[in-house]
Amino acid sequence: MQVNTLILGAGAAGMMCAAQAGAGTLIVDHARAPGEKIRISGGGRCNFTNMHAGPENFLSGNPHFCKSALSRYTQWDFIDLVARHGIAYHEKTLGQLFCDGKSGQIIALLRAEMARAGADLWLQTALAELTHDGSRFIATLDREGQRTTVTACHLVVATGGKSIPKMGATGLAYDIAAQFGHGLRETRPALVPLTFSDQRFAGLSGVSAPARVSNARTAFDESVLFTHRGLSGPAILQISSYWREGEDIVINLDPGGDLFETLRAQRQQEGRRKLTTELARHLPARLVDHLAPDLLPNGNLADQSDAALAEMVRNLRAWRLRPTGSEGYRTAEVTLGGIDTAGLNSQSMMSQTLPNLFFIGEAVDVTGWLGGYNFQWAWSSGWAAGQAIKTAPTA
Repeated sequence: MQVNTLILGAGAAGMMCAAQAGAGTLIVDHARAPGEKIRISGGGRCNFTNMHAGPENFLSGNPHFCKSALSRYTQWDFIDLVARHGIAYHEKTLGQLFCDGKSGQIIALLRAEMARAGADLWLQTALAELTHDGSRFIATLDREGQRTTVTACHLVVATGGKSIPKMGATGLAYDIAAQFGHGLRETRPALVPLTFSDQRFAGLSGVSAPARVSNARTAFDESVLFTHRGLSGPAILQISSYWREGEDIVINLDPGGDLFETLRAQRQQEGRRKLTTELARHLPARLVDHLAPDLLPNGNLADQSDAALAEMVRNLRAWRLRPTGSEGYRTAEVTLGGIDTAGLNSQSMMSQTLPNLFFIGEAVDVTGWLGGYNFQWAWSSGWAAGQAIKTAPTA
């Protein structure tokens, strides 16, 4: 079987590329259904992009690499596509856009765009062998108990990273990259809960609080969630992409910066109230109980001088912790690192060493923040590769 374009991986990036690449496109995936990460994302409502998406929201060995694709296919382009398909959506917080209905609507949108473009989709299809004969790619595929050989002018690798292996994630993209001479930047779990070997927060499991979480590199203002194994919640997932083993994180439990003045005012009105009781009006009571032995003074509000209150607030603003590790790829939303962008053309996502070979989406060393940014990279990189293929001279 001969095709113009073979796309490996029917996730967000692969399907977007298939919708753009033009006639003679075949997209294959080993899963039973396309877009599985889309389906489970955003609690089943798919946080499909972010209104504030820009290059500054992405990590990469080359922070400039993502600029071209993101500027040529923007969040507003995808939002327009969503609107044209009649999908209702809303902003949840911080520019994050979610479907009002189910995430399956985004998968249906992509499948409709693929059908309109004439792309074929083969599911439950595994790659057995891949070679290049000097002019074309030759893929040996196992499908429905039969082995099929597909020859393609263009090959697009959109098989993602290592995150969520229970959904079939593998390092296939990295193996293909290495086969064709591409470098790989260190990969690690990102947007992932952090863990503590002593399970010190087990008694706080389920408690959340607004906070600023920082390290030497950056800071994020969102909520922190305490778990049996450690820390999660948006602020922790964000900082995890910037954290390395052996490093501290700092949690500021007074992100609004008004706790000291509030406690001073309450001291005049409710001086006989226990300090911990008053503090539980501003922080979860179970968290106050956990902090009391190490960070909080004893006694009533009236017993606390300005200096004592100020010291306590300073401690709450600089709660320093050293995680042992993370929950790993099992729960990581994305993979940090990946195929080195030095070997790719930033406009087309095509290999600099082998013409008509493309790498897109999570497989590439471009990793977004939490909040729809990684989907936007999938749309933008998939679109860029698809457009390059569609406008390429006919072989």
